[in-house]
Amino acid sequence: MTPEPNEWDQRFAVEDYLFGTEPNAFLRAQQPRLKPGWRALAVADGEGRNGVWLAQQGLDVLSVDGSSVAQEKARKLAASRGVKLTIEHADLDTWAWPVGQMDVVVGIFIQFVGPSGRDKQFANMKRALKPGGMILLEGYRPEQLRYGTGGPTKHIENLYTEDLLRAAFADMEILSLTSYDAEISEGTRHQGMSALIDLVARKAMNRS
Repeated sequence: MTPEPNEWDQRFAVEDYLFGTEPNAFLRAQQPRLKPGWRALAVADGEGRNGVWLAQQGLDVLSVDGSSVAQEKARKLAASRGVKLTIEHADLDTWAWPVGQMDVVVGIFIQFVGPSGRDKQFANMKRALKPGGMILLEGYRPEQLRYGTGGPTKHIENLYTEDLLRAAFADMEILSLTSYDAEISEGTRHQGMSALIDLVARKAMNRS
């Protein structure tokens, strides 16, 4: 179940950045795929570490989240790095997602919805893309329950498998789909050995 907005605010109402101020390692590794001037949507961007990094690469970033407390921290982080974010406060379940406007949509550890909500979320992410646009997605696999180092550890149904993502993005070109375990250090909430899965997928170009 998705926490109520005030619960998100309570989580982020600490001085430190819960997930750190540096970008996610998977996202950083995708830098060669990105181009300055691209429009990027950072889904559930929280305190802004990933959206800010995208802006530092020269992208035009729309950072969306349901916590105004987290977004104030995102604004401070962007200012400290000398970049600009467009920040929109929204409930992703009811938000009017952009359609056909984004060159890249980024979802990093956005596993706060169950299967039905996830299907809707993935569909909205795909619709937001321009033809030829990319989705960059990282999440936890079910094996993460053994580690307990982050993520929805009580909701195995929210976790990703390769079969699940391959089916969910069967209408896109899957450029990379990788499962692996790695030690991560992302603030206080993502620390230690983790069961990860990464997806890079590209939307088909329109045929003339």
